[in-house]
Amino acid sequence: MNLGKVVGTVVATRKDEKLIGTKLMLTQPLNIDLEPIGEAIIAVDTVGAGIEELVIYVKGTASRIAARKTDSPIDAAIVGIVDEISK
Repeated sequence: MNLGKVVGTVVATRKDEKLIGTKLMLTQPLNIDLEPIGEAIIAVDTVGAGIEELVIYVKGTASRIAARKTDSPIDAAIVGIVDEISK
């Protein structure tokens, strides 16, 4: 699992039919100090996350399982909204 921040939404009126009905969110990966790392990714939202929220996301096969779309072209999925981080 990875930590990220939702920084926007992605609207695609034309997309693979297996993605129809999914909410796509632009998600910025973060390190443990909540600093951006790498480029933002597009993730399918499975939990109703909003812009500026800290989230937990998964990549690869775990993302397809989380979205309940095992045969779709999903690389990343938001699976949790972070309430608090304690170090």
